[in-house]
Amino acid sequence: MRGPALLAFLSFALASLALPPAASLARAEADPCRKQSVHGNRYVICKIDMTKTAVLVRWRGNSGKPFGSLGAVEREVVENGQKLVFVMNGGMYHEDLSPVGYHVENREKFKNANTRPGPGNFHLLPNGIFFVDGKRAGVMETRAFLRRNKRPQFATQSGPMLVINGKMHPKFRHNSQSRKVRNGVGVSRDGRTAYFVLSDEPVTFYAFAKVFQRHLKTPNALFLDGSVSQLASRTISRHGFRPVGPVIVGVQR
Repeated sequence: MRGPALLAFLSFALASLALPPAASLARAEADPCRKQSVHGNRYVICKIDMTKTAVLVRWRGNSGKPFGSLGAVEREVVENGQKLVFVMNGGMYHEDLSPVGYHVENREKFKNANTRPGPGNFHLLPNGIFFVDGKRAGVMETRAFLRRNKRPQFATQSGPMLVINGKMHPKFRHNSQSRKVRNGVGVSRDGRTAYFVLSDEPVTFYAFAKVFQRHLKTPNALFLDGSVSQLASRTISRHGFRPVGPVIVGVQR
């Protein structure tokens, strides 16, 4: 092979080496998590179709011990023969990694709702509950949730609420100086789409809540945690060094 034919072959070979494998392209296209800039800040936003992804709230693995890390969750998903869509830390916890508030797995309640006053973000009332029932999800202020006597399939309590019936939490201020990496969840009005958001840089509560209120337009949204905040999906990894308690896991249906 020589002359034009050789040049054509070499060009084809080099182009083939530059292309990622078809499987990698398919995984990238299928990842519902995307890096986005919103109102001047960087975020990872996972838009989850509840009809295609089973969303679970977990605390402990098959061993009966707390996961403690997203990596442990990812490994167990593979061992169970499932396909991971995403995993995110899912609420505040005690030193033993047990949930601070309401926690339900497969309709089994492990912790009652925590409505006591106290310090910290969890008690920056109103706080709220993220819950799942089959192919629908929801976020609701804790006392409203309890009044409706709901019995969800999965649930986790955290706080504060970010958006309450379309309005931002009344204690957030646009000129706040408190900036942290934060994560939270909001749900569409029909419950069929859940948005899991992780800030890719330190942000204020006000800026973070605005993502759900104005950009995603979720009527209700819940803060999950700050500083501990972590997320992993098919193509994005935001693991951290701090342990995690409850987690929210999405697996392919």
